[in-house]
Amino acid sequence: MKKYLKGAAGIFLLLALISVQSCKKSFLDVTAKGTVASTQFWQSQADATSAVDAMYANLHTWNNIAFAPIAVESMGSDDAEKGSSPTDASFMNDFHFFTANSGEGQIADFWAGEYQTINFANQILDNVPGISMDASLKGRYLAEAKVIRAYAYFRLVRAFGDVPLRLHVPKIASEYNIPRTAKAQVWAAIEADLTDAASVLPQSYSAADIGHVTKGAALALHAKAALYQKKWADVVTLTNAVTALGYTLFPNYEQMFRSNNKNNSESIFEIQCMLIPNNPGASNSQYSQVQGVRGSTGGGWGFNVPSADLAAAFETGDPRRDATIIFRGETTPEGDVIPASGDNPMYNQKSYVPFSLYVSGYNEGCQQDKIVLRYADVLLMNAEANNELGNAAPALISLEMVRARARAGNAAILPKITTTDQGALRTAIYNERRVELAMEFDRYFDVIRQGRGTAVFGSRGWKAGKNEVWPIPQNEIDLSAGTLTQNAGY
Repeated sequence: MKKYLKGAAGIFLLLALISVQSCKKSFLDVTAKGTVASTQFWQSQADATSAVDAMYANLHTWNNIAFAPIAVESMGSDDAEKGSSPTDASFMNDFHFFTANSGEGQIADFWAGEYQTINFANQILDNVPGISMDASLKGRYLAEAKVIRAYAYFRLVRAFGDVPLRLHVPKIASEYNIPRTAKAQVWAAIEADLTDAASVLPQSYSAADIGHVTKGAALALHAKAALYQKKWADVVTLTNAVTALGYTLFPNYEQMFRSNNKNNSESIFEIQCMLIPNNPGASNSQYSQVQGVRGSTGGGWGFNVPSADLAAAFETGDPRRDATIIFRGETTPEGDVIPASGDNPMYNQKSYVPFSLYVSGYNEGCQQDKIVLRYADVLLMNAEANNELGNAAPALISLEMVRARARAGNAAILPKITTTDQGALRTAIYNERRVELAMEFDRYFDVIRQGRGTAVFGSRGWKAGKNEVWPIPQNEIDLSAGTLTQNAGY
């Protein structure tokens, strides 16, 4: 079923840096290389570039982009259900109904995937400073590694709370088995990395480096980290800084997610994937495949499907409903006829790749990027933070920008929100985040950080004091001989 690189949860041999293959045009479109001993690596600028390429390529491996993230970051949401056939991967329901325990494989895979990402970044941060190379490029590579490390820790801390904080590759025995670090300290490390990176990274790149993280990515991720900590003034400052960089909302909401509009004006950071001719092994993203329309050639496995609750959440006439959900029996804007019968009434349209782009022998939809950060999210963060600070006027401006794009000139739908009551505006912003960012792996954690877990998820078994986080993987606790402790309630 899955195709991914194997390795221990936290520590990977250097050869992984060389053997990872990618599906990113230009900077990651490379042929397979032989492995190199660590004593022979980290010698040249080319070595540094190879390491950075491998770090990005790792982002679209199985544990980082497929089943484990769906389980941990989407299945608990009221926006999504397991999908596929009733008996296929039934363990996904353990996440939807909050019965997943510490032995669940997707918990272990998610943890392993994020610490693999951290290890790639740490190897760069530990070794590139000693390479004699262009100073500007060296600084940029180090800043990029800090953003990617911060991204991995962001995913870990919101999923598990306290997690081991590794800022270097272990060198001595005592550095391998370390305890969990208080989440406040992890958040501080995330913010420090992103502050450092934003001061170095460029606003944009030439065509050869499209897809590398930018100043905007560092600032936007920092804003999101501040949002989770309710640092409202920081969120406003950081989101305003992103706005000043010139991002704009892509005019067509549905088309924003199609593979022919990658890295558009709204995209701040997206994981780069593509179909590389004659190289299926390097075209290894399964993000779209696992969520694609089940039973259709060029579709996919049909997991992580929109829920009826999500379908009902959109205001009457909101075009984002049809742009987010593929309904059984419809014809997509790209002309694909969806069977009127099948296992699931709905599928995720944001991960959809037109069936005509399928090439036999490749993963379905392997050319579909995974959008991590986009400008609409930044505007909604700005609106939420301003409202929490009592600044209704700028909050309404940011909120209206998102609704106006969705409205697409149709004055009969999505009326302008004008309330200045803080509570009513808060509800409007929460609702807007849900429909604007639906199926983008944010809803579950948004509800929890908003303190609404019991109200929204309680009917499915979510319990306050336990389900704010997932369990620490039991295999990691066992490997640590008890140095790692379990989250309360598991």
